[in-house]
Parts: sequence; C-alpha cells; structure tokens
Amino acid sequence: MNIAFPFRINKGGHTAQSPDARHLLEMVEQLLFTNPGERVNQPDFGCGLMQLVFAPNSPELAAALQFTMQGAIQRWLGDLIQVQTLAVTSNDSQLNIDLQYVVRATNQPVSVTFSQNI
Repeated sequence: MNIAFPFRINKGGHTAQSPDARHLLEMVEQLLFTNPGERVNQPDFGCGLMQLVFAPNSPELAAALQFTMQGAIQRWLGDLIQVQTLAVTSNDSQLNIDLQYVVRATNQPVSVTFSQNI
C-alpha cells in the first residue's frame, strides 16, 4: 500500500492509503497537474499543464503539450509504466488528455482521460 493522493486521513485516524494500481494513476495525475518548480527537491518535476490556464487553446498548444507530457511521463514514470497512446486534443476552451499505458510490474493495461478547461 502507498500513501493516497491527495493526502488525507482515513476514518481510523491514520494516513489514507491506495492500492498499487490506484497509486500509479495518482502519480500520473500528480505529474500532469504539477508545474515545474513547485517541488523544492525536484524542480523539474511536472509538465506545466496548469500554467496554460490563461493561454489561448489551439491544436498547436495541444501538440506542444503532448510532446512535453510524453517526455515528463517517460522521465519520471518510465520505470513503472509504458505509454501505449497519448493524445492531447483541444476543443474550444477544453483540453482533453487520453492516456493508455501498461503497468510494467503486472502488464495490466490502463486507460484514463483527463479534461481541463483553459
């Protein structure tokens, strides 16, 4: 078991925990929604998605973000997951992130979608 994200206390008054599969998904979420420079001991951690809140949405922005996200996932989580598909699309004011990966330890495929209004 791993510490749950976001950090919280469970009903028993202890630190909440997540099973391994859920923890990997939480790690992906942390990576995507953390801006570089937010972590003191890991200033390069993150991909800068939240820095784009006030940026104009466009296919070019989605392509650039897809490239930086692919690199960040490979760097920080590459030993835990293998990305099968990463697609970032823009639709009006919404940015959609479709990620499919395989958990290296179990060969279990996972598919997740994140949406962010920008």
